[in-house]
Amino acid sequence: MDDVAADFPSLRIILAHPGWPWQAEQLAIARHKANVYIDLSGWSPKYFPAELVEHMNGPLQNSCLFGSDWPFLAPERWMADFAALAVKDTVRPKVLRDNARRLFKIA
Repeated sequence: MDDVAADFPSLRIILAHPGWPWQAEQLAIARHKANVYIDLSGWSPKYFPAELVEHMNGPLQNSCLFGSDWPFLAPERWMADFAALAVKDTVRPKVLRDNARRLFKIA
C-alpha cells in the first residue's frame, strides 16, 4: 500500500481493521502518506494495541476513522469501549466525525 499511496498521491486510501497483523506497517504508511487513513472497524477499542492509541492521540489524530463493523460488532458496544479508551478529548470528535467529513468532503 505504501507504493500505491506514493504512486497515486491524490487517491484517498483507507486501511481497515487496525491493520492486523500488520499494525506497525499500517501506522508507518499512514504517518508518511497524507492520503492514507486508518479505519478502526473490526475490533473493539478495548483491544486496540497501545501503539495504535498513541498514534491516534498524536501524529495520526487526523487520519483515524470510526467504524464498528456492524453487525459483527454493534456500534453501541464500539462506542462504549471507545469511551473507556485513553483518547484525548480533542481527538474523540476527530475520530468519530471530523476526519470522515474532511475525507469525504461532507460539510
